[in-house]
Amino acid sequence: MQSFHILNFGCRASQADGAAIASQLSNAGLAPANGHEAELVVLNSCTVTANADHDLEKAVRRTRRDNPSARILVTGCYAQREPEKLAGLEGVTWVVGNSHKDRITELLAGDSYHQQILISDIFERSEFFSAPIEDASAERARPNLKIQDGCSNRCSFCIIPSVRGSSRSAQADWVLTQIRQLASRYREVVLTGVNLGRWGREWGRGRALVDLLRKVLAETDVSRLRLSSIEPMDWTDDLIELVATEPRIAKHLHAPLQSGSDTVLRRMFRKYRPRHYRDRMEKAFAAMPHAAFGADVMTGFPGETDEEFAETYSFIESLPFTYLHVFTYSERPGTRAASYEQVPWNIRKERTRQLRALSDSKNLDFRRRLIGQNVDVVTLGGKEAMASNYVTVHLTEETPAQQLRTAVVGGLSDSGVQEKALLPILR
Repeated sequence: MQSFHILNFGCRASQADGAAIASQLSNAGLAPANGHEAELVVLNSCTVTANADHDLEKAVRRTRRDNPSARILVTGCYAQREPEKLAGLEGVTWVVGNSHKDRITELLAGDSYHQQILISDIFERSEFFSAPIEDASAERARPNLKIQDGCSNRCSFCIIPSVRGSSRSAQADWVLTQIRQLASRYREVVLTGVNLGRWGREWGRGRALVDLLRKVLAETDVSRLRLSSIEPMDWTDDLIELVATEPRIAKHLHAPLQSGSDTVLRRMFRKYRPRHYRDRMEKAFAAMPHAAFGADVMTGFPGETDEEFAETYSFIESLPFTYLHVFTYSERPGTRAASYEQVPWNIRKERTRQLRALSDSKNLDFRRRLIGQNVDVVTLGGKEAMASNYVTVHLTEETPAQQLRTAVVGGLSDSGVQEKALLPILR
């Protein structure tokens, strides 16, 4: 085989894994190609919801239709959870679990292309999958760098620990090397992980994400770092202060909420309560009033009553969120919550609709407050840029990618804000 195409599903950590796989394949002599022409199509799967599983299965069928001669390799979280089922799909040649993502090129080096499953217990893996991403992120204006994997929490609804394993972290020196390489080509690097705030904790005391960030800022010339999702109680005072005061860190805080009801959070086995979450968000907002504040929220968790949903709605309404990622609860076989009494689907969907409408309203209010303000942006090429506070800025003129500039916000656009002047970076 001489060419490959990778299709990633799911979270930023999965996207970063896809970039690492692309580097492996490129280093083995394969060239990237589009999905209609590639000899190898890698489907890097997600399994966080039933819809994610269905999307992967549809992608297999679509690949078979559009590129019938391609060999299909399925990897990622769904591959780790249901390897036999995926191997039974027509056209799938290989199924490679998260446990063996670093052995894909070894698998392909075999002389014969027979169906094969490569998987083992993910909890046997203690090392971090740390293939360098090199040029594999060239198609992205803001590459994702995964520095942590796995999760040692046991939320009652979540399948991810069983397919990603326990929390483990990339070594600081490896992170520094990767960021130096990326910083030579990109103005912004997004740090990501399955449970990013736990970086370094498995090694004992004295290793925390905030310490790694200070080291990166001191020892690399990266223009801007952005932090992806971090659990609420990992937003320590030190981390909030660093993000608020360091101009090279994007003013963007994302903390999964899941529910604003104390009783629902208890059934979820989450490690905080609404009062704890409020304390963290209000402290961060006081330090960064123009920052982006986002959260993941789940509707229709088993047993969620009208009163509990009303608590969540009121809680979200009272806090300065600028956007929400709202998910309808989806039963995951093997999780504790799958055995609980389920909320009817029509009720789940209606609650999702209500929270998404609330999210849209909060986001519109936030964007209106930016009119007349200066925002730091990274240009993405064409007429788009990404602001430090996670707002898409639509530019008046075509602008090359990878410029760090200051945009004066002149008004609203459909999904972001409109620039009326683009200036050299002002700090």
